[in-house]
Amino acid sequence: MLDDKKLKEIQAALVKAGVDGWLLYDFHGINPIAGGLVQLPGLVSRRFFVFIPANGIPSALTHAIEQGPWRDWPSGWKKTKYSSWQQLESGVADLVKGKTVAMEYSAGDAVPYVDRVPAGVIELVRNAGAKVVTSANLVSLFYSVWSDTQRASHERAAEVIAQIAREAFVLAGERSKTAKPMDEYELRTWILDRFERAGLDADHGPIVAIGPNAANPHYEPQPSGSAKIERGCILLIDLFAREKKDGLYADQTWMGSLGHVSERDRKVWEAVRDARDAAIDLLRERTSAGKAVSGAEVDDAARNVINARGFAEFVLHRTGHSIDSISLHGSGPNIDNLETREERLLIPGVGFSIEPGIYLAGDVGMRSEVNAFIGEDGVLITPAEYQRELIIV
Repeated sequence: MLDDKKLKEIQAALVKAGVDGWLLYDFHGINPIAGGLVQLPGLVSRRFFVFIPANGIPSALTHAIEQGPWRDWPSGWKKTKYSSWQQLESGVADLVKGKTVAMEYSAGDAVPYVDRVPAGVIELVRNAGAKVVTSANLVSLFYSVWSDTQRASHERAAEVIAQIAREAFVLAGERSKTAKPMDEYELRTWILDRFERAGLDADHGPIVAIGPNAANPHYEPQPSGSAKIERGCILLIDLFAREKKDGLYADQTWMGSLGHVSERDRKVWEAVRDARDAAIDLLRERTSAGKAVSGAEVDDAARNVINARGFAEFVLHRTGHSIDSISLHGSGPNIDNLETREERLLIPGVGFSIEPGIYLAGDVGMRSEVNAFIGEDGVLITPAEYQRELIIV
């Protein structure tokens, strides 16, 4: 639930942005941003609105049968009940008529991660006499930023994950020299076991894929039919996890070869590595100079390298995704000017992946992934020792 400190910070941002308030809406969890900010316990199966004004006290519009989840709503803040749709529409008008309100809306679906409110609800609010603007920058400031505790948790998880990745390559290499090489699923299972021993948790994955399978960015090995990790294979391992108690995700992709690397594969690797490093260099250059930088600009910096190396047609996805306290693929600014028009700035407190990839269908896929955090003390890249050269085992 919002507290007085967070309320004052939000209201100061609303005043600075020149809007009258932030209107939060949710129904059946379709807007995780509203749910994450309000944090209602228990069953919530009906629509609700929360209006945070630039000045004054917040107001909630809640269904009459679902008052239990609102038991922690501060007694000094306004709360109105509705049962009928007429009461709902009238209640929305009372909240927003004549006001400019920010909502989880993105014109033209430019940034889908903040385009959470249905078009019909936007129409409802506009018909109530309000002007709707995007809450995208508010989401970055108040939903996506990491706390000091979360940053520390991320850093710990990142170092454990990096060590597990290195050991996984060694194990796969050793087994490839025997009569019983591992298959992708077996190595995936070994990684998950190592996560468990280390007190880490992941809701799916990891991705373990040899060359042709790695050309599918979201490939996941299955219990039957997984490919053998044999000599001559290019091996991609994408592993992500968080500490089990209130941890924040770390997400990495490592690349290796079981034996000799062809000249073509080396060029692909160097292109993704150098694209990753171009993104990191731009981040560090801008932040150290006190200059703003957007996720789109960082994405362009990475893809410009890949394009210059002749691999433009083999890029299938953005350079990176937001990582926030709720989700591995979060609602903060992404490193993207390919899939979406990500114009949000990378402000202090946000974290994200940097993971350019090149995918030659049916042949080979390569990706190099680290995580970045914009701190008051500069740009943090995790893990501390990230991959510079292909791992040869």
